[in-house]
Amino acid sequence: MATDTNHDPVRSSAVGPAAPTGRAATRGGSGRELAGLDALELAGGGRDRWWTRIGRGAWPKLLALVLVLIGWQLVVWSGWKPDYLLPGPVAVARGLADIVPTADFASAVATTMRRAVTGFAFAAVVGFVLGILVARIRVLRAAIGSMITALQTMPSIAWFPLAILLYQLTEGAIEFVIVLGAAPAIANGVIVGVDYVPPVLVRVGRNLGARGVGLYRHVIAPAALPSVLAGMKQGWAFAWHSLMAGELLVTIANRPALGQLLGVYRDQSDSLHLIGIMIVILAIGLLVDAGFGAANNAIRRRRGMT
Repeated sequence: MATDTNHDPVRSSAVGPAAPTGRAATRGGSGRELAGLDALELAGGGRDRWWTRIGRGAWPKLLALVLVLIGWQLVVWSGWKPDYLLPGPVAVARGLADIVPTADFASAVATTMRRAVTGFAFAAVVGFVLGILVARIRVLRAAIGSMITALQTMPSIAWFPLAILLYQLTEGAIEFVIVLGAAPAIANGVIVGVDYVPPVLVRVGRNLGARGVGLYRHVIAPAALPSVLAGMKQGWAFAWHSLMAGELLVTIANRPALGQLLGVYRDQSDSLHLIGIMIVILAIGLLVDAGFGAANNAIRRRRGMT
């Protein structure tokens, strides 16, 4: 007698109902979402709008700003210092409103940013080249590897007496200290990034034909990019510190700068505008940090880490 396999209870219990395909495979019969690789495959389909992401990241910063302003005003009201030495947030805001529209302020910001960008760009070139050489040449690592870290820990202001002797009171003295402050941090970021590239990636790249510059461009550089970006961020912080110290010490005629304005308002005992310039310097630092943060988030998104 022939056996009807369509009604074989053993076969039916072993195989079960046909597996759903396509969109139906993403959910079970009761509408529950699948986990594991199925959920990973569908990730990213419901991304938030860009304005939603900005709002989610902005409100903690705004809350922190409000708390700082409240604390500042409470200190002023406590009478710890007289108002002419420690003005409140409202008075400082009015002082900023007086100086921001002026041509001297615009010229000062332009001069400071030009020095910062120029010095940081040159420091990045020096740091990249030095970092790659030290990371790949053992003799150089043994010779100057620890010296790079020592240079990074040296206070930037300690370089200014030598810089002034070498370059006098010129732009060169400021740029010299910016490069010495930022380049070691960038070089260390490159060294750490190259050191932690998995050897299997290098072997795979070589097996696929990557050699020399191509190996660095397509394998080592992408793998080391997060560490390199962290080194650049730290290098910018050192460059910014060095620049502010330089502009306080090195005054160049007819070239107003933010650091120079700090010195001018200090000599005039004008704490109102002094604090205002400090806030401008802080705001520029926060904007640059936001740029590095956006670059870091872009790298994380491309690698599926967010």
